Amino acid sequence: MTGRNDGTRRTSTAAGEHRAWARELLEHLRPGGRDVRRVVDWLAGAVHAEVSLRDAAGTLLAGTRVPLDESLLAGLGSGRIASAAYEGAGHHVRLVKIGHGAQVCVLAVSRKARFDRDTSDVVTHTAQVIELLLTARETTVAGHRLRRATADLRLAILQLLMVEDTVAARRVAAGLWPGLLDADTACVYVIESEPARRERLLEECLDTTREEALVVRCPAMDGHVIVVSPREATADALRSLVERHPRTFLGGSVRQSLARTATAYGQAVSALAVARFRADKTAVYAERTHPERLMDPAALRGWTALVLRPLDALPHHTRAELLATTRLGLEFTAVNAAKILGVSRNTVRARMDRVETMLGVDFGDVTARAVVHLALHTQINVLDGRAGTAPGAHAPRLADLLAGPAVGAWAQELLGRLDRDSRNVRRTVRTWIAAGGNAERAARGLGVHPQTVREHVRSAEPVLERRLLTPGTDLYEVVLAHLAVGDLRQPLLAGE
Repeated sequence: MTGRNDGTRRTSTAAGEHRAWARELLEHLRPGGRDVRRVVDWLAGAVHAEVSLRDAAGTLLAGTRVPLDESLLAGLGSGRIASAAYEGAGHHVRLVKIGHGAQVCVLAVSRKARFDRDTSDVVTHTAQVIELLLTARETTVAGHRLRRATADLRLAILQLLMVEDTVAARRVAAGLWPGLLDADTACVYVIESEPARRERLLEECLDTTREEALVVRCPAMDGHVIVVSPREATADALRSLVERHPRTFLGGSVRQSLARTATAYGQAVSALAVARFRADKTAVYAERTHPERLMDPAALRGWTALVLRPLDALPHHTRAELLATTRLGLEFTAVNAAKILGVSRNTVRARMDRVETMLGVDFGDVTARAVVHLALHTQINVLDGRAGTAPGAHAPRLADLLAGPAVGAWAQELLGRLDRDSRNVRRTVRTWIAAGGNAERAARGLGVHPQTVREHVRSAEPVLERRLLTPGTDLYEVVLAHLAVGDLRQPLLAGE
């Protein structure tokens, strides 16, 4: 009777202990506890032993280093044997091979007491758990690497489009996204959110567009996601996405050729500024009357050729590289242009300095930047940017282009909107432009506080429907309007 009761108690206790260690081991498979080092430490405490986990090269991955039989380790590493047990130097040692993918590791358990059945079960099951964790970690790492490589590839395609290399962009895209850039035109969208939420937004953009659009983390702005898509349905899909997320905004461009991706990107960023103030949080760039469309096309092309003529002696690829970099550097800041192109800011500045010298201008002068921007903007819209004027023809000058009645009427109407402000905002904006966009210098000239200058310029933005405090097309159009009405001195370029 007593023996039967003793036996029953031992069986119950053993079963309870088994359930206890099994539960503890399973806890290490939960999402919050998947740590191989913790599992090895747990095993050491559970079986009162020294435990080590080594890779095939002998590198200690977890636990404590245990003296082992090298010949047995070699057998385990080669796959000749799966496990081994031996006794030496007063210790009992168990070795278990753990294979995960192409890698092989060895779990070694050394203890003074012999391995009974329960202890052997603990070691065996722990080895299985470690193998699962190592395999999962390897899969996770491989997944991260694949996602990073794919993201880098998408960014590289965008950078090629930004410098008008559509042939190379299509070639790169064809490998993973066949047909993505087969269309000749596309729209660019910029989605803005809090930087901490961008990764989730990026994944939703990929799911929403079903990989039928180029989705890229903006390299210049932490909270932006850029989407380039030839499909009309993308706009509705992105609007639906923005509706579901608070504090998320969408700006879109008009349809542009792939070679004008940089222009479309600028339009999307401009539209984004409007979207922040709209109830539906979305806006598409509004096609408005641009000054270059009011100029004589032939005269504008001829003037552009004259302005850019100093660059004609350069090799084609060098000229194209300088023009593309300068175009982005004028549209954005040099720092952001560097991030977009994937080069250093020093490289961008060096290229722009070279163009600056060859064209005989000073990019510290906002009027010079606006005039060169006009030439570069025109150059990308004509088939041959080097086409000059015909022999004997009158060489066009900037003054001739701005003197047309249509341009004059446009400039007067645009700047006339500022005359309604009793604070003389128009004078402030003119002085601020003449001071190179520097509020402190403009304030000294006006005899006011720099903050007053900034407030005046900021208040002029909604009236003119253009961004002024950031470089780009909006600001340069306002500068051209001032040049057209004679409120600013026209810069002289080497080509003229």
